[in-house]
Amino acid sequence: MKQFVYFLGIGGIGMSALARWFQANGHTVSGYDKTSTPLTEALAAEGIAVHYDDAVTSIPAAVRENRDQTLVVLTPAIPKDHQEWAWLRENGYDIRKRSQVLGVLTQGHRTIAVAGTHGKTTTSSMVAHLLHHAGVPCAAFLGGISVNLGSNLLLPPKEIKNEKLRSKNSAAYSSRAEPTTSNQEPTTSSVPIVVEADEYDRSFLTLHPTVAIVTSTDADHLDIYGNKEALVESFRQFVGQIQPGGTLIINHTADASVAAAVPAGVRVIRYGLTAEQGPDLFATDITAQGHQFHFNLHGPQGIVADLQLAVPGYHNVENMLAAACVAQLEAVAPEQLQAAVAAYQGVKRRFEFIVTAGTTEQPKVYVDDYAHHPREIEAFLRSVRALYPNQYLRVVFQPHLFTRTRDFAPGFAESLSVADEVVLMDIYPARELPLPGVTSELILSQITAPKKSLQSRAEILANAAAVSSYDILATVGAGDIDKLVPDLRNILDIHWHEA
Repeated sequence: MKQFVYFLGIGGIGMSALARWFQANGHTVSGYDKTSTPLTEALAAEGIAVHYDDAVTSIPAAVRENRDQTLVVLTPAIPKDHQEWAWLRENGYDIRKRSQVLGVLTQGHRTIAVAGTHGKTTTSSMVAHLLHHAGVPCAAFLGGISVNLGSNLLLPPKEIKNEKLRSKNSAAYSSRAEPTTSNQEPTTSSVPIVVEADEYDRSFLTLHPTVAIVTSTDADHLDIYGNKEALVESFRQFVGQIQPGGTLIINHTADASVAAAVPAGVRVIRYGLTAEQGPDLFATDITAQGHQFHFNLHGPQGIVADLQLAVPGYHNVENMLAAACVAQLEAVAPEQLQAAVAAYQGVKRRFEFIVTAGTTEQPKVYVDDYAHHPREIEAFLRSVRALYPNQYLRVVFQPHLFTRTRDFAPGFAESLSVADEVVLMDIYPARELPLPGVTSELILSQITAPKKSLQSRAEILANAAAVSSYDILATVGAGDIDKLVPDLRNILDIHWHEA
């Protein structure tokens, strides 16, 4: 492996996990990103050089002077006219996509890959947490920040060579983990690697997992695939790469043709909330108690009673069923599983409670979620409704991508109409250029909620303080809506606690 690793788009959630892995294993890591964020600031604090101007002179001298000893990792979000990328190409650097690097890192190792158009980040974080909490040494590359781990990367202690990272992560490693000496060479061959397998740009086809979870195959990324049939075909190819003797754990909503595409000898476990939905893996006696969901797991490895999940939502019960099944495959005992499920705290921006105030009878709650697909939004909002059936619900949603808005405007409108009031922001473009006629108005015009509007950031913040007619506020979206969260938290902390 090369000494210098340079990231174009280092602030991405998947890119930053890879950057941390290389840094932890003794490589010299640096990178570019468009803007400073809390994540890039965290990388800098861990000793990774990050800059924000697209200029060849900003590339560290060691990278410019050591082409043959440098690996360049590229995110698809980097625009084609990027100056640094052009220079690196012209000078013959080894440039690979993030997915290609992840494929190389997992080669020859026991890989647990979690795929799906939604649910994969939460489910992969659950798998990593359950194994880690039970004392099973494992590595994990996650697509979100695990609250339990405080990171998007999990490594067994012996793999952390970088002292800043070792210190930062020491609190996340419980006494269950076996101590290791600092002079041991990093290796993952004896431990499972949990990977979020991204279907965007067919990235997950670089993986050859031992265990694969498929949480969903709903239409998405039609800018890449063109139609749902092509997307489903990519999932068929993905499960076709499961290792001989491996296992596919697949949600009941997934296209039936996907499970049929597994190689001979691969075990298929179908899961859902009920025995009718998931004949192989399901839950019984599901009850909501406050923010907790209690249930019993019925699966191929037996029954585990009285699991207590502190992250609400029926969709999260489904996610935990799949994750717990993986833990059972890794020989986690029932009592260990009960303790690990109870200790799970979720992922940042996945059903994350920001402010809670008021009383049991009249709660005031602000919750934030990353949902950016109609089915995700529907699952999230219906779960909020189940928790607070009689409260006025205001939702602030930022559409993500012009193509996704164009393709799913009716679905977005229908899912958002679960709320009493919907506030839309302008579309977050990410990697895309505007499309003629595609704006948030496409969604707004089809929303049937009693109240709806299009508001700027300033208006959203002003109205949060000025209007007290709502009980539950939810911010939803995958763009930069999270930048509103600290300001809204401060406003509502004062507004609701002084009321």
